[in-house]
Amino acid sequence: MVEMQNVIHRYSKNTIIDKVNLSIQSGEIFGLLGPSGAGKTTLVKLIAGILKPTEGTISLKGTALRHLAQMKNYGFMAQSDALYQELTAWENLDFFASIYNLSRKRRKERIRDVLEMVDLSSFKDQPVETFSGGMKRRLSLAAALVHEPELIILDEPTVGIDPVLRRSIWEELYELKEKGVTIIVTTHVMDEAEKCDRLALIKSGKVIALDTPQKLKEKVNVTSMEEVFLHYGGETK
Repeated sequence: MVEMQNVIHRYSKNTIIDKVNLSIQSGEIFGLLGPSGAGKTTLVKLIAGILKPTEGTISLKGTALRHLAQMKNYGFMAQSDALYQELTAWENLDFFASIYNLSRKRRKERIRDVLEMVDLSSFKDQPVETFSGGMKRRLSLAAALVHEPELIILDEPTVGIDPVLRRSIWEELYELKEKGVTIIVTTHVMDEAEKCDRLALIKSGKVIALDTPQKLKEKVNVTSMEEVFLHYGGETK
């Protein structure tokens, strides 16, 4: 689904992403784990086409990521909520769904589905400016999913969300995976890292380890992802 070859990204003279090579398969949950400032957000912005690499190539389904039309194939949830505060939850989702040319009937169906998934159905007519931070995160996730993308990029999607709803969201991600959807997720949460099919550990813009959570633990002879993270010099919150 996604191929990154010798990707480098610089801000001025600072190298943020340093010669990253990644191959992300269709239908897998791929995690990016690393301390704050490691480059995870920059990496997903490069995959999403929001940023252009200084060097190297990124392709989506074998095609170089350069066409706006490719953006319709994925959903992106950033760390900062990109929502219209004066609009209701329903109006926000209706706007985002309309960008992807969903029919009016299909938009209504999908909006109902994603509002239910993030437990916001009873707040659909409430202006977003009245929402808590956690509610805004949930609505942002719904917006990333409303058009049924085949690739979903989630940058720390469960920050500020209570454990019960976090579990519900991960159950939905598993269901999407079963339907063949590819999911890329950045996280600081170790139990979420365990839920990924494969993990890339990122430090100082480099991939320092990549494998399944189980194999990463076996390689360093530990029993938890937190110990793996610390072994490679990570920092836990």
